[in-house]
Amino acid sequence: MRARDVAVVIPARNEGSTLEAAVRSALAQEVPSGLEVCVAVAPSDDDTRAVADYLKTVDSRVNVVDNPGGVTSVGLNMAIRGSSAPVVVRVDGHAVLPVGYVARAIATLERTGAVNVGGIQNPRGTTPFEVAVGRAMASRFGAGDARFHYGGPEGAVDTVYLGVFQREAIEEVGLFNETLIRNQDYELNYRLRRAGGTIWFDPELLVGYRPRGSIKSLAKQFGQYGWWKQIVLSKHPRSLRWRHLVAPTTTSAVFIGLAIGIFWAPLLVFPVGYGAALMVGSVAVGRTMLEMLRLLVIYPTMHFSWGAGFLSGLLLRAAGSRDSGNEPQLAS
Repeated sequence: MRARDVAVVIPARNEGSTLEAAVRSALAQEVPSGLEVCVAVAPSDDDTRAVADYLKTVDSRVNVVDNPGGVTSVGLNMAIRGSSAPVVVRVDGHAVLPVGYVARAIATLERTGAVNVGGIQNPRGTTPFEVAVGRAMASRFGAGDARFHYGGPEGAVDTVYLGVFQREAIEEVGLFNETLIRNQDYELNYRLRRAGGTIWFDPELLVGYRPRGSIKSLAKQFGQYGWWKQIVLSKHPRSLRWRHLVAPTTTSAVFIGLAIGIFWAPLLVFPVGYGAALMVGSVAVGRTMLEMLRLLVIYPTMHFSWGAGFLSGLLLRAAGSRDSGNEPQLAS
């Protein structure tokens, strides 16, 4: 490995209150030889840029680059290109790496021969609502079979949270897809797997994640997840997994059942069945009565927003194709 073994890349936007902790947690990692941190700063409404520039002045290992468009995938690529180490560690501007994270990831890379390793997205809410969202996201009823949400045995998977990459592998497949606002991690991991690489899940790698703090922001987040997932599937149909269809299928069934069930009662089985599953999932995951009640709102917000985003994207794509004979140009 070269003199600086590890490059930590951090896209940052509106993270003035959390960026310093994220960067300092990266700088504190123990690596075989050396470490560099590159922060790609997008236009922000707070002092994110000032914090990044300050960190650059106090530690020579920190570099700062601009991300004028504010797209996460573009910022990640700019930070990767602004660094040179053969191992690339992706970190978000609001995440804090635990002690030993990078050393463990490098050891797993070397032991498995994987091109990317990652672990568990560990929700750490600071309000009762955020805690409840975190419990929902870490449950199978909320996240399906995505192992990075709830844990499980180590092994090869389709995607992981964040990621520690072999630079050579991601450069060979073209880095992150800069047309994607969301789902860029999954799409990159798919291309890495298609090129013959292995994506490895290590449950010992945990990184804290702060869930959304309101119904509105949660709905927006999951609506974007669904929207961009159908775009990725249109590019890579073979990347489809069963969990990708659960939310749009459930959304369609529940709303069709409610709309037509008043005329043909058997269709009410779909909304009634979902309601029963919602009750069971909320009781199983909630720790208190208030948390169970919050989950009764949080789960359908996640499911129906994701499903609506996915379905609306499909409908717009189909309408655009009929009108012009081509795929529609989707705004970011």
